[in-house]
Amino acid sequence: MVIKAKSILNNREISWLAFNERVLQEAMDPSVPLIQRLRFVGIFSNNQDEFFRVRVASVKRIAALTPPNKKKSGEIYTPQELLREIQNRVLILQQKTEHTYQHILSEMEREGIVVVNEKELSESDVEWLQKYFSIHIRSKLIPLMLNKRTKLPLLQDDSLYLGIRMTHTTKERIAFKYAIIEIPSKTIPRFIVLPQTDKSNTQIIFIDDVIRLCLDRIFFMFEFEKIEAFAFKISRDAELDFDDDLSKSLMEKMKESLKKRPYGRPIRLVYDACTPHDLHWLIIQKLGIKADDNVIPGGRYHNLKDLMGFPHINPKLEDIAYQPHYHPELKLYSSILKVIKKKDIFLNYPYQTFTHFVDFLIESAMDPHVQEIYITLYWVANNSQVINALANAARNGKKVTVMIELQARFDEKANIHWSTLLQNENVKVLHGVEGMKVHSKIVLVKRMEGKKIKNYTYIGTGNFNESTAKLYTDFGLFTAHEGIAEDMEKIFAFLENPHLHFECRHLLVSPYQMRQKFESYIEKEIENAKEGKEAYILLKVNSLVDTSMIKLLYKAGNAGVKIRLIVRGICCLQPGVPGVSENIQAISIVDKLLEHARMAVFCNGGKARYIIMSADWMSRNLDRRVEVGTPVYDRNVQKVIRNVFEIQWKDNIKARYLSPYKLNDYVIRQGNEPIFRSQAELYRYFGELTTTDE
Repeated sequence: MVIKAKSILNNREISWLAFNERVLQEAMDPSVPLIQRLRFVGIFSNNQDEFFRVRVASVKRIAALTPPNKKKSGEIYTPQELLREIQNRVLILQQKTEHTYQHILSEMEREGIVVVNEKELSESDVEWLQKYFSIHIRSKLIPLMLNKRTKLPLLQDDSLYLGIRMTHTTKERIAFKYAIIEIPSKTIPRFIVLPQTDKSNTQIIFIDDVIRLCLDRIFFMFEFEKIEAFAFKISRDAELDFDDDLSKSLMEKMKESLKKRPYGRPIRLVYDACTPHDLHWLIIQKLGIKADDNVIPGGRYHNLKDLMGFPHINPKLEDIAYQPHYHPELKLYSSILKVIKKKDIFLNYPYQTFTHFVDFLIESAMDPHVQEIYITLYWVANNSQVINALANAARNGKKVTVMIELQARFDEKANIHWSTLLQNENVKVLHGVEGMKVHSKIVLVKRMEGKKIKNYTYIGTGNFNESTAKLYTDFGLFTAHEGIAEDMEKIFAFLENPHLHFECRHLLVSPYQMRQKFESYIEKEIENAKEGKEAYILLKVNSLVDTSMIKLLYKAGNAGVKIRLIVRGICCLQPGVPGVSENIQAISIVDKLLEHARMAVFCNGGKARYIIMSADWMSRNLDRRVEVGTPVYDRNVQKVIRNVFEIQWKDNIKARYLSPYKLNDYVIRQGNEPIFRSQAELYRYFGELTTTDE
């Protein structure tokens, strides 16, 4: 069978927008607690911002270098066509977002939470807010007057602005004056809870509207009969460009490149659709927005990502956070290393606590027999206990080697800070491999036991970050398996000396062996299916994009291999297409926790291979990043991993189909099938494991 990519591959950017539509579906779902729905509007908005700063910016760069109507082999769109398609879909999503937001506000009113604007205030509210403005806001405003000669200073893509128009009428004519004000939402809460005079209602106002209320106090020196303010925001290309100066270190290049990021080309303007034409075009002219840029009309308020920080008013309208369970084998105030020495330990965050991992580092830092600690870091928490433990280990005389990825997008400044802090503590800090990001999540601890070194390792799917471990679902495996430890020693030796060649017997490492091993595992399933043996593949990833892997999955499905996929985000594979992917089923789960764990299971003739990994099946992960996956050998851990997948596969509340025929449709319960929400069931499952073992 000849597979034509055009007919069976989804476009990456369009698939990403489909994923973010699933996020918006959560905001539209009446079964989701009301304030949580509002926060999902914020998550959707934040995702859209990053999409434009990264993906749309990348497509624009390609479009600028590609002749019109020039289409790569297998591509559905030319770059120019793709930009138009993105614009069309974004406008539709923008309208849905505005409608959803207004609907949620109406429901909140019925619950006694009222978001008011500056025209809906009582006299006492006006007086209170004017005082609040004078004390907290006025000194942080820097109005900029606009005219034809004014050169606009740099406007940040993470900020929100008000365009101001003042109208003054004389006998001869109507005159206008214009200005811009940045809303200081980074230093002042975006939402202000008004003093409660009516016990039945809580009133909340945007800081935007407090500024609107006090415009006459800002522009008192001008004559005007009318003054108006209209919100707008811009998104800029966030790609970092590095120079080729060989005399500079990666950190020096990163610092210089970060200084240039704020000057990235504007790629999107979102504005209040009610903005007067003259003010709108003056802003466009001053920003240098081009005709082919995304200019998107919206509502009165932008930067709705701030809704993620909406005030906590009524706990009954909020989602109840899961209180993580302790692993039954890991007791508080007892040695984790002793447990790992006897058996493998599998953790699934946040159903189980990330504290176990932190305690593992703390114990290793204090244990007098631990001699060396190696770890890779990509994204850590603001007040990182992980960093503290590593610094403490160095103070206690351990040899500590930390690989910090400086190119972790939007966390570059923080990682430069952590690098400096750890270096000041005499930690050996590495900054990666030229041309590749180090995205692996691995730890190696070397402990002297008797006259020999005993190795303890951890391989995970998610960042060593206490904050995200409460919201992202991830896997982690502790093991003292010597073969895995030997492979990990090779990886860290490579990170210190990237010219070294190495081969791993157990671990799957990109960009060297991971793709080849996955290909061989799939080919084995194809071979077994053709021989009439049982053959299946289970795969859970965040993104499935790599064309070669997708075509191999199509080949496997057509050979009779049963394939089930759980893909949270981008999925360029089309499941259930007659003659192409009839043996492939795929779902996506979007719920209160962000699905982030990656795993694969191959039937392997009845001796199933279980793998957890840091890599998605994208070309960048398989070919241009250092990623690590580990086989899981422990039968009990294998059973837990399989149960996790099967529980998620049974979801009939938060699962959506990824078939092109019913894309983003919710999986519907069959007959008398009970309601099954996988994240709630997994929390119950790990709770029962803890209870049973206690």
